[in-house]
Amino acid sequence: MSVSMRDLDSAFQGAGQKAGIEIWRIENFKPVLVPKSSHGKFFTGDSYVILKTTASKSGALRHDIHYWLGKDTSQDEAGTAAIKTVELDAALGGRAVQYREVQGHETEKFLSYFKPCIIPQEGGIASGFKRAEAEEHKIRLFVCRGKHVIHVKEVPFSRSSLNHDDIFILDTQSKIFQFNGSNSSIQERAKALEVVQYIKDTYHDGKCEVAVVEDGKLMADAEAGEFWGFFGGFAPLPRKMTISEENNNIVHSHSTKLYSVDKGQAVPVGGDSLTRDLLETNKCYILDCGIEVFVWMGRNTSLDERKSASGAAEELLKGSDRSKSHMIRVIEGFETVMFKSKFDCWPQETNVTVSEDGRGKVAALLKRQGVNVKGLLKAEPVKEEPQAFIDCTGNLQVWRVNGQEKVLLSGADQTKLYSGDCYIFQYSYPGDEKEEILIGTWFGKQSVEDDRASAISLASKMVESMKFLPVQARIYEGHEPIQFFSIFQSFIVLKGGLSDGYKTYIAEKGIPDETYKEDGVALFRIQGSGPDNMQAIQVEPVAASLNSSYCYILHNDSTVFTWSGNLTSSENQELVERQLDLIKPNLQSKSQKEGAESEQFWELLEGKSEYPSQKIAREPESDPHLFSCTFSKGHLKVSEIYNFTQDDLMTEDIFILDCHSEIFVWVGQQVDSKSKMHALTIGEKFIGHDFLLENLPHEVPIYIVLEGSEPPFFTRFFTWDSAKTNMHGNSFQRKLSIVKNGGSPIVDKPKRRTPASYSGRSSVPDKSQRSRSMSFSPDRVRVRGRSPAFNALAANFENPNARNLSTPPPMVRKLYPKSVTPDSEKSAPKSSAIAALSASFEKTPPREPIIPKSIRAKVSPEPANSKPESNSKENSMSSRIESLTIQEDVKEGEAEDEEGLPIYPYERLKITSTDPITEIDVTKRETYLSSEEFREKFGMKKDAFYKLPKWKQNKLKMALQLF
Repeated sequence: MSVSMRDLDSAFQGAGQKAGIEIWRIENFKPVLVPKSSHGKFFTGDSYVILKTTASKSGALRHDIHYWLGKDTSQDEAGTAAIKTVELDAALGGRAVQYREVQGHETEKFLSYFKPCIIPQEGGIASGFKRAEAEEHKIRLFVCRGKHVIHVKEVPFSRSSLNHDDIFILDTQSKIFQFNGSNSSIQERAKALEVVQYIKDTYHDGKCEVAVVEDGKLMADAEAGEFWGFFGGFAPLPRKMTISEENNNIVHSHSTKLYSVDKGQAVPVGGDSLTRDLLETNKCYILDCGIEVFVWMGRNTSLDERKSASGAAEELLKGSDRSKSHMIRVIEGFETVMFKSKFDCWPQETNVTVSEDGRGKVAALLKRQGVNVKGLLKAEPVKEEPQAFIDCTGNLQVWRVNGQEKVLLSGADQTKLYSGDCYIFQYSYPGDEKEEILIGTWFGKQSVEDDRASAISLASKMVESMKFLPVQARIYEGHEPIQFFSIFQSFIVLKGGLSDGYKTYIAEKGIPDETYKEDGVALFRIQGSGPDNMQAIQVEPVAASLNSSYCYILHNDSTVFTWSGNLTSSENQELVERQLDLIKPNLQSKSQKEGAESEQFWELLEGKSEYPSQKIAREPESDPHLFSCTFSKGHLKVSEIYNFTQDDLMTEDIFILDCHSEIFVWVGQQVDSKSKMHALTIGEKFIGHDFLLENLPHEVPIYIVLEGSEPPFFTRFFTWDSAKTNMHGNSFQRKLSIVKNGGSPIVDKPKRRTPASYSGRSSVPDKSQRSRSMSFSPDRVRVRGRSPAFNALAANFENPNARNLSTPPPMVRKLYPKSVTPDSEKSAPKSSAIAALSASFEKTPPREPIIPKSIRAKVSPEPANSKPESNSKENSMSSRIESLTIQEDVKEGEAEDEEGLPIYPYERLKITSTDPITEIDVTKRETYLSSEEFREKFGMKKDAFYKLPKWKQNKLKMALQLF
């Protein structure tokens, strides 16, 4: 669609260039910008154009345009608003969704812009209307309807206006009464209190009393008597048909019809079914669905044709029974989910060429007039490395599922996952207010359904035993979220499986057992972003499994190759070196570059063949959508909540937050236990229904989050106030305390629980200390042809068998018996007491999940697989640890920095030092520099350094011989 200067109203120039709301009122058939101070104030005699601009996650700007028609506005003004909306869309590039809003019947999306409500005032700009002058307070009665957004309408101040189904607000000079109909829900009553607060602040300067009257409670209290006194005394209310029944009558009595617009006239189109093929790009159409009327405008239609189609739709809505109908105008290629859902068949992608030509011309016109046009042609921002939003210093335990049981894995085995098995993991980590727990299941691609069902059941019992406080996760192989990578830090996915279920399945199907064998031929794809996020994935040992964007490890019983694709970096190749120490630690590798491979390499892969070069795509995170859920008799119904905030999460309900790459099921504290148990089923059904038509994969991760235990990777989508989740009672009681107290109630925040000390490390370390690094034996002779820097780094690593690889390595502090002094330590690098303690750690059998003390006091421990012997040994270990002192005395000539770490000179910390420090975390050498020397060497402060991406940190450390 071509756009010329005459098509653009000067009032719209520069509109929609930044996120927010812009409003124009129609005055003398012209749009006039409304100042922000008057946003949300609408007059019944006027028409308005409202533009909502949203910045998407990609950085692009998205627009929604609404035109609002007051009940007393003239036909000419309403027509002008409709036409100006089409013009505004053209000015924005012709891709906005446009909504017709009629006073009293606004869409939920429109009302979400003006929380908690809009209350139109009498009057208007047109002749014959005068704005209401300030006068003595008049008693007014409002009806409130809605569970998530509130439709407020002034009704006659009369007893006949009241009913049992709705909420009513009586606004008097000195007191505001809320009358709760006996059939109204807790959620509706809570939302109506927000309107009470709005009226109190807007019309009473926040200075008036608030009273709540319950339908059916007669003269039991003075406030109820006072309320009924305004209506001449109490009398029973008759039953009236609810608004939902009225709406349903309109919806079900109207069949869906499609019309083509030809010269301003609507002509019926199509037969029994609606398909995308019926819509032609050079025409406009009207889809009449009763309560909703859509105008579809092809990309090749002119501005006049679009105005004509809008006029035809307006004529369609002039009938007496269509006052509640909404009109929504959509552009080809930018249809709403609701519009697409009306068709029997809508392709996932349509072959529509969306040109920037129109938007570019508009931008050029505005630029010549000196208008800033950055918003119209906004480029996508540089993609940043995704963040896990979870503390990485916690304690990890992993179980493999075998039938109806789970087997706790040792530290060395819990980072080796088999594709034919299912696993349960429990991760405890320090949160902002308390210690947090994440319990999840991981399903291998080759795992059997029985093991998956058993894993879900066992994990759910663990969560239930802890009063549903832990976050629960369901994760599939190949679709792991960044939180999973951060928790495990380094893991290997091996082909085949060890569970009885997997072995039985392949035996019955006659499938050869491909379970990984160290002496067989195996190929691993190495992926990740650094030492705290790296994986080795076993793939088919054929050339087609290679990819130019990755590095690989190939081995048989006596030979090991490393292969680097042409599109890999030095950071990728460093990960290969780290993974070699886990896969084939005692063989020298032969390095292979893409395009210069040896014949022996290709022989192991059964010859050359073509292979891809692009990285394996992962599901991207999209702009989040929040849905309220109703689950009954196996059926799930959802309703989207637009422009959501934390306050939309009501304690009686279940909500779903859809980010495309992850699904969160939020469960309120007041939800019954039976519904809580169905939370995972609700998430799975949501994915199956695909309400947003976004082609959600079934394997997308699902999290179950209980109110009050929200993890940071959930709260990041909100402006979060943890005090609100610590409040008790139902939604109505919580809101009532706020309204009556004139603000947020004082909530006693729970004291932060002191998390367990993991391997002597601080429970809440600085970001620089948060990764758990892989360890290697200092005794093993290095035979590979690697760089001296890497060999020096690896030689200082500790024995991987001496500790659980999932937990952080010990820092500088060591455990000393009370009788051992720093002087004796100088002569005895490792005392016999420490050796005995280490040996007892190694001999301690695996234990059941570690439940924090704060939760253990509330719940009974899980009976499954619990052994008294384990508990007695645990108590013995605790007493032995208590007999030792954790804090090491500062040695002579040393000082401690602000993190409690000893400070060493740079010359002793670098890997080529002639007098190296050996008792440090060698992956974090820079943390032992003083603040002054750190700034001198790196040219920046420590906090600035740790804000850099991991790869850039490593690059700087390598240049200074600290990595």
